[in-house]
Amino acid sequence: MELPHLKNYIGGALVDPASGSWLDSHEPATGEVYSRVPDSNSNDVDSAVVAAEEAFKDWASMSTSNRSTILERIADLIDRNVDELSELESRDNGKPVWLAKSVDIPRCSSNFRFFARSIAAFASESHSMPGSVNYTLRKPLGVVACISPWNLPLYLFTWKIAPALAAGNCVVAKPSEVTPMTAYRFSQLCIEAGLPAGVLNVVHGSGHQTGNAIVSHPRIKAISFTGGTKTGAQIARVAAPEFKKLSLELGGKNPNIIFDDCNFEEMLDTTIRSSFANQGQICLCGSRIYVQQGIYERFKKEFVSRTKDLKVGDPKDSDSKLGAIVSHQHFEKILSSIERARQEGGIVLCGGEAVEVAGRCEKGWFIQPTIIEGLTTDCRTNQEEIFGPVVSIQSFDTESEAVDLANSTQYGLSATVWTSDLGRAHRVADQIEAGIVWVNCWLLRDLRTPFGGTKNSGVGREGGNEALRFWTEPKNVCIQY
Repeated sequence: MELPHLKNYIGGALVDPASGSWLDSHEPATGEVYSRVPDSNSNDVDSAVVAAEEAFKDWASMSTSNRSTILERIADLIDRNVDELSELESRDNGKPVWLAKSVDIPRCSSNFRFFARSIAAFASESHSMPGSVNYTLRKPLGVVACISPWNLPLYLFTWKIAPALAAGNCVVAKPSEVTPMTAYRFSQLCIEAGLPAGVLNVVHGSGHQTGNAIVSHPRIKAISFTGGTKTGAQIARVAAPEFKKLSLELGGKNPNIIFDDCNFEEMLDTTIRSSFANQGQICLCGSRIYVQQGIYERFKKEFVSRTKDLKVGDPKDSDSKLGAIVSHQHFEKILSSIERARQEGGIVLCGGEAVEVAGRCEKGWFIQPTIIEGLTTDCRTNQEEIFGPVVSIQSFDTESEAVDLANSTQYGLSATVWTSDLGRAHRVADQIEAGIVWVNCWLLRDLRTPFGGTKNSGVGREGGNEALRFWTEPKNVCIQY
């Protein structure tokens, strides 16, 4: 049977790559190639930029209400196709279908609805002086780029595209070549929704070829990227000298700080989720768990027991808590990271091995959820992002020690704090070097709030008005009367 060939979405049409070259796309749960993805090059990117430039004037001058109506229509189509999109996301990424259906795809339509409505309330400023007044216009930038990762494929793809379009820009977007399927299906939904040709262009391909062509293109004005810190640094090296606006949401090595006065059961339930959701392939997962000495042994015993009960299995099974790792390359990287932790003196309390899943998934890429104890703070396992179902646990005594441990890496994306002491919650949240701190919860998101990291976890903020400010250029007008 011939494998399906995905297409680029350029100028309102679905088209083959200019080179006629394709990349293999694997299903993580089976290890088999199940589709082919355009191996796009600079010619495809040029075509997308030209299409976006031709569409920009009409899209930018369209009334906000009309733009919002189209974005709402896209959200409606996402909701209407939630089952299909969830199946595609699971097959492409390896995550359980139930997870995609309950979290990923609903968030995609929420992204479009939120920015379709918030653009109408996006107000500019005015400043009066004696005899004159200043006011600020927020103008769309023009042709902009969105580059999204493989861990939350359509979730983060729409998180970037929706505010860019709402603000009046035209977009050249590149999904990860590892997980292209829902972006391709999304292109079809945009056509069905009546999005004008060229307003959104989706160009598939590898990072080193397609991504580099986008980042280095002289007529792309801004870039929003989510991915690894090394890639973000490379993008900055290329784009900064061209004075492009940059929003970089990069890696994380997030602390989960658990004080002995926490609500233990609620903490344990959430910590299981914050450690291993999406096979640990979420930049916000808490991979360094610090537990106050008074409850450390109890926590270790119950956390290990609960983790051993998690079923790793076929993403199509409703009782599978963890699915497959996204690619064979990443599968090997995670296993090598676990072996390195052993060499660093870590004790694997549970997990640490690949999992063989019978039936159709016998050749898939599955790893047991893994807990490691006995590591030093400065070892590579505790300093470098693994991005898999692997956490380390360590005890602490005092509040100040917990803060020092939390801040001991190059990253500063998120943190979680568990305590019933309100004063402590405020003190610790204030001192942790992170873009977002959750207290007695995890991944509770209000789309109005700024999202992003500090230190090597990124530059800029997404979400709410922060996103709309990023995708617009302020222009001050001064009038003397």
